[in-house]
Amino acid sequence: MSRISVRGFAVASATAVTAVGSVVGVASGSVAQNNNDAEATAADTTLLADIPAGQQAQVQSASLTQQADSQAIAADASAKKDAEEAARKAAAETAIAKQAAAKKAADEAKQRAEAKSAAASRDSSRASTDFPVQSSYTVAQVQAIARQIVPAGQFQCFSNIVDHESTWNYQAVNASSGAYGLVQALPGGKMASAGADWQTNPATQIKWGLSYMNERYGSPCDAWTYWQANGNY
Repeated sequence: MSRISVRGFAVASATAVTAVGSVVGVASGSVAQNNNDAEATAADTTLLADIPAGQQAQVQSASLTQQADSQAIAADASAKKDAEEAARKAAAETAIAKQAAAKKAADEAKQRAEAKSAAASRDSSRASTDFPVQSSYTVAQVQAIARQIVPAGQFQCFSNIVDHESTWNYQAVNASSGAYGLVQALPGGKMASAGADWQTNPATQIKWGLSYMNERYGSPCDAWTYWQANGNY
């Protein structure tokens, strides 16, 4: 089987042609030339004798199969390379998208924090002098002042704390600790940072209490969550 090759087909074809030439030569009287051709043909025929006629199709089939295998291997290699390149491109695009999303989320969080801080600053920066000073205030009046200072979304939480701490009595004093005012600052003198009239002006106390809740807990609602868990803030 090792001598089977495509070249064998070429030799067989040449031999057949030569053999035909020999017959024609005999018919025309070219005896000497025909003898030489016949000898060459006999030699070639001897070389082809090892290849049975039935196996010639197998040789051709094997050659075609080998070509197909080579083409398939090349196609697989190309497809693999394309797939790897596509995977790298997809991974890079995904990484870029994730980075952009993370940056966007961080920017939005920063903007929300800045807006929250600005709002808290605006609300707490209102001076107590923005409200008429009175010799005394009713609960309704104190609550009305608080609604003007505390952000609407935080008012109920702020109110819950004040309800528990002083029942909206801006002159409330804790007999045992000395805590004073609406939000029961301890000591009461802490509220002087919001105004010298902290003992008599509920607006000053509200301003200080809102600032305290924002700075210590993040917001009145966060302070209220802590209060519910601990009974104090």
